Amino acid sequence: MASAGSTLPVLVAGGGIGGLAAALALVKRGFAVTVLEQSPEIGEIGAGIQLGPNAFSAFDALGVGERARARAVYTDYMVMHDALNECCVGRIPTGEAFRARFGNPYAVIHRVDVHRSLLEGAQESGHVEFHTSTRVARVEQQGGTVTVVDQHGKTFTGQAIIGADGVKSVVREQYVGDPARVTGHVVYRAVVEKKDFPAELQWNAASIWVGPNCHLVHYPLRGGEQYNVVVTFHSREAEQWGVTEGSREEVQSYFQGIHAKPRQLIDLPRSWKRWATADREPIGNWTFGRATLLGDAAHPTTQYMAQGACMAMEDAVTLGEALRVHANEWEPAFDLYQRSRIARTARIVFSSREMGRIYHAKGVERLVRNDLWRGRTPERFYDALEWLYGWKVDNCLAAH
Repeated sequence: MASAGSTLPVLVAGGGIGGLAAALALVKRGFAVTVLEQSPEIGEIGAGIQLGPNAFSAFDALGVGERARARAVYTDYMVMHDALNECCVGRIPTGEAFRARFGNPYAVIHRVDVHRSLLEGAQESGHVEFHTSTRVARVEQQGGTVTVVDQHGKTFTGQAIIGADGVKSVVREQYVGDPARVTGHVVYRAVVEKKDFPAELQWNAASIWVGPNCHLVHYPLRGGEQYNVVVTFHSREAEQWGVTEGSREEVQSYFQGIHAKPRQLIDLPRSWKRWATADREPIGNWTFGRATLLGDAAHPTTQYMAQGACMAMEDAVTLGEALRVHANEWEPAFDLYQRSRIARTARIVFSSREMGRIYHAKGVERLVRNDLWRGRTPERFYDALEWLYGWKVDNCLAAH
């Protein structure tokens, strides 16, 4: 199945969730893959993430569905509360009716467990080679091949390159060079042991408390033995995009007016990771000859739609399907891949920005927000989510 006449591997910049998903999709098409990861080891940082039914469709298509399912926690519902007065704004059941509608469950999982599931699949394939402490410095294309030069001047040559090197992608910087859009929204993430987590909040749900210029999220991880805690606020400072160690004092200074029940969350973690967030404006082209972008490198988004990892895995599956349709010919496959993905991923970026506004509404806008979903039936919620959760491998090329 691999490209005719070439024994060269496909290069993948980045060994995160997107890069590993791309590697699995490429192996299924018969390619050998070389993954270039800038960190000293192949691993993942972060805490919990949410997985919609579309994520499980992608896991299955990549051949790691059983692994991921075994590590996930399946929620009974998603719920939004007002952080000022504790009222329930909206509740979406994610049980049998949800699964029947979308063909897959809703779940929460530790980010490391998603990465581990993909990594095991890649390692067991026997067709993925990893190079760590290898940062892409530049990409060169000539005569139907792609050569990556790393930070030490070492070269790697392949048939094509997939730039899955994250929100600060070097591949994107070389070919697009567009600025990041720093939001001013700061996200603190931590994982808390069950014994330290308030019993009155130990819900089997993806839960969000929305407040003026802030929100708090919690849900169970790893069989309910841990809880993910995420708090977000609009910073008073001029922020630079990046991840640093957090400060308990800073977190507490932003949540003075909220209800005592959700406020417990910010007193729990012993340590926090602090993300100053950004996205980029969606672009209409992310393919350049035999180089293309995938995941956060292609369409970095804020966290409000809980779809970053899901979109990266969808990208990988769609790339594999585009290669199948075009008999592993790179240029037409890359073109079909991006035409199938640009509008959908841009919708995620724009929807995430708008959802951030809705979550953080204040004054009269907060009252409107609280009225938006009042009394809505599960079926109406499911209808509204069809565009997002109805994605499957057999319709992933439909958008082109």
